[in-house]
Amino acid sequence: MKSLRGKTLLNDPVQNKSTAFTREERERYGLQGLLPYSVTDIKKQQQRVLSNLRSKSSNIEKYIYLNNLLERNQRLFYRTLIDHIGEIMPLVYTPTVGEACVKLSHIFRKPQGFYITPEDRGQILSRLGNWPETDVRIIVVTDGERILGLGDLGANGMGIPIGKISLYVACAGIAPGHCMPIMLDVGTNNRTLREDPLYLGYPHPRLSGPDYLSLVDEFVEAVQHRFPHASIQFEDFSSQNAFMLLDRYAGSVRCFNDDIQGTAAVTLAGIYASCRITHKSFADLKVMLLGTGSAATGVAELLLPAFRATGLSEVEARSRISFIDRQGLVTAAREQIKPRIQSFVRELPATDFTGAIGTIQPDVLIGATGTAGAFDETVIREMARCQERPVIIALSNPTSHTECTAEQAYRWSAGRAVFASGSPFAPVTYNEKLYHPAQGNNVYVYPGIGLGVMVSRARLVVEDMFLAAAEELAKHVLPEEIERGSIYPDIARVRAISQSIAVRVCQVAQQKGLVDEDLSVDWEEGVRASVYEPDY
Repeated sequence: MKSLRGKTLLNDPVQNKSTAFTREERERYGLQGLLPYSVTDIKKQQQRVLSNLRSKSSNIEKYIYLNNLLERNQRLFYRTLIDHIGEIMPLVYTPTVGEACVKLSHIFRKPQGFYITPEDRGQILSRLGNWPETDVRIIVVTDGERILGLGDLGANGMGIPIGKISLYVACAGIAPGHCMPIMLDVGTNNRTLREDPLYLGYPHPRLSGPDYLSLVDEFVEAVQHRFPHASIQFEDFSSQNAFMLLDRYAGSVRCFNDDIQGTAAVTLAGIYASCRITHKSFADLKVMLLGTGSAATGVAELLLPAFRATGLSEVEARSRISFIDRQGLVTAAREQIKPRIQSFVRELPATDFTGAIGTIQPDVLIGATGTAGAFDETVIREMARCQERPVIIALSNPTSHTECTAEQAYRWSAGRAVFASGSPFAPVTYNEKLYHPAQGNNVYVYPGIGLGVMVSRARLVVEDMFLAAAEELAKHVLPEEIERGSIYPDIARVRAISQSIAVRVCQVAQQKGLVDEDLSVDWEEGVRASVYEPDY
């Protein structure tokens, strides 16, 4: 108990059990008189938490309540989140976290996470020494420039790393003390924020160019010295910086980008599972991506090795993937094409979105635009004209930015769409039939990746880990879930799924020679032994 006693113990969120302290513990730690008479176990405490939570009238109020609980009683927060993940995950992460980030400076209660600004240049390593934990294994870091589909929110984007960390703990069982949320607060180009008197971030235009890169370099190097076993998860950077940083560090630093690689693995898993509904071979699929940012490009780049694994050549694999942007189909006739998608351009006449669907007749349509309504009625109907069971995956978060709703996908396709989205949607009734839209949330993948890298101590995070994660996730979709049209498993099983993915990651790490020693390890036992269970 680190010798904490009395009110100091009750104010420590890691050790506090509140009314669950026993009579003997109350005497031992000087708690007599500081707690009401009744001794209540964690299950009874959960009942009180849920009753209070459900009495709140808005999701943002529920978010604030849950954050306050985390600040008071860490184990109770995580036990409740684990046991009620379906209800609470949308409140601690998408879609509610989007609203929370927009309002973060106004709803601020107590500091969480770690902030680095340009004024820390030259001192980041010593600053990291202020963090109370010394054995950090997972770092989620953002610079707040592209928060979900909401854009540049500056330091308000800290809500993203905090939310992701809570899901690392709940969904993979990584102990809270091993996790660290970080905000690289390099300013914001959001003038409204900078002029807000309550804004808590660095109130200057966003750092860019060599000054930005040198600060990130210093941060990454400092992490290697201070937390040598940590994995760095880059989150919600602009597309340009996301790829630049991944290319810069991935070959030498234990890191990955969830928006690029996590999204890609989850999407690939959904495509694998959709084949069990459409009864098509994965090798025969044609995939169309709306958007040319980090998420869409990441999906395309992971689809390539997945297609090649079926026996397709590089040229054949690339021919199965098409990009759409505001101008329509991305073709070779374009004057300006983003470097990373140049190899995917089609040798076809220029055409608009619906014309491209009619020409290519994709089996799978994926949206990663952050633009609400990008899949309009004309688009969905054209997909349904071309395919008996069109697969529609609308990835954008939060819900207000999704390309189409579940109800729209089912109604406009006459109930034939296989639909999944990045944000959650309730079941939909259409023509007296109940449909269960699946949520393709990255939480199915990144916690398991992080757990596997932590257990194996792999030196790098490599592409094959994400391919293995996609295969493993697809296997966990039950026959009854496929029967009802869901291409992702029930979120209630995410903790077990994460552990299975972690085992696969460990195996890949060993196969690729990324484990320091030639260990003969029972990875399943190693993963199980590492899982944190928040009980008293």
